Amino acid sequence: MLTKSVESKYLLRIQDALQAAGAAVSRFLPGRFEVHDRGGRNVVTEVDRKLSHVLRKGLLQPGEGWLSEEDADDRTRLSKEVVWIVDPLDGTREFVDGIPEWCISVGLAVAGTAVAGGILNPATGERFLGGLHSGVTYNGRRTEPTRKTSLVCAEVLASRQEYNRGEWRKFEGKEFSIRATGSVAYKLALVSAGLADATWTLSPKHEWDVAAGVALVNSAGCGVCCTQNAKLLFNQDKTLLPGLVASSSGIWGQVLQLVSPGDT
Repeated sequence: MLTKSVESKYLLRIQDALQAAGAAVSRFLPGRFEVHDRGGRNVVTEVDRKLSHVLRKGLLQPGEGWLSEEDADDRTRLSKEVVWIVDPLDGTREFVDGIPEWCISVGLAVAGTAVAGGILNPATGERFLGGLHSGVTYNGRRTEPTRKTSLVCAEVLASRQEYNRGEWRKFEGKEFSIRATGSVAYKLALVSAGLADATWTLSPKHEWDVAAGVALVNSAGCGVCCTQNAKLLFNQDKTLLPGLVASSSGIWGQVLQLVSPGDT
């Protein structure tokens, strides 16, 4: 793992790259960018590709690996200990629809563990930055996850698409509230910063969707794991992960029992 001094240098690189990407995306006004629908709910814009270029330029250095949703997979990353795992625009559908729940997501994995990350939501001006030695900052200020010890009155963030498909009906009517939200990276960031209590996804996600968010919840001391007893490892040959669960530590056991009772 990284030393604190080395981690701080990586965090500075993440912060600068997010700032550059935020400046780049601000030039794209609604209605002035190309949208390409690849079928289903997958929407790609010229913005994704522009942001991937900006992030790669600001982050990647010799000897490091790279995995981005918008770039062809360079398999040499599998031999690298330090790998950047990036989603230039997580929540593209929300971005296209003008819903302020999308973000730029940068995760750093070392030997398969998400150790540092940064998430920027340009629409709301929120910036989350964190490392295992440093904890999590929200807009530059140190923050902590919530301290709830019960799911009573807890706020759980659900995937808007999963919620709209009716997949969250089994969780309705319980003691906690459910808020449908866009980007999974953004949801994980909100949990890490104490702005929500828990989140989980019922559908598989790629490493780039969650690497930065997992780094943040790890840095905050929250609970996080894959469903189906899968190992939560990054920079793998197959980048698709099953469902993911995350919450503040005080309700972790209750959340895991609710979502994945067979995994406890």
